Amino acid sequence: MFYRGQIGQWAWLLHRVSGAAVALFLFVHILDTALVGFGPAAYNMVTSVYHNTFVRILEVLLVGAVFYHGANGVRLMVIDFWPKGISYNRAMMVGGLVLFPIVMVVVAYVMLRTSF
Repeated sequence: MFYRGQIGQWAWLLHRVSGAAVALFLFVHILDTALVGFGPAAYNMVTSVYHNTFVRILEVLLVGAVFYHGANGVRLMVIDFWPKGISYNRAMMVGGLVLFPIVMVVVAYVMLRTSF
């Protein structure tokens, strides 16, 4: 029999993965911004990759990671700093599971409408 975990385990795992994804992006963003020191031609050559449709899809996933990580962090702060917060944990998680896809469909449409 396999351990399938509860919703909290998946929230924990996604919080770590989304945090790592955001940190990785920040590292790459610092590197590509540093290319300004090598002149406009070098910077423009590297940043032209951002106009690729695949990279735009990755940007949508990045926005999703930022939204999820931030919302889950707020949920954790509510649990930590409000004595009754733990009693609303499941409701906050279900609310996030309902709102997140709705928000991401709108975000994906706005970000990708010129790509297709």
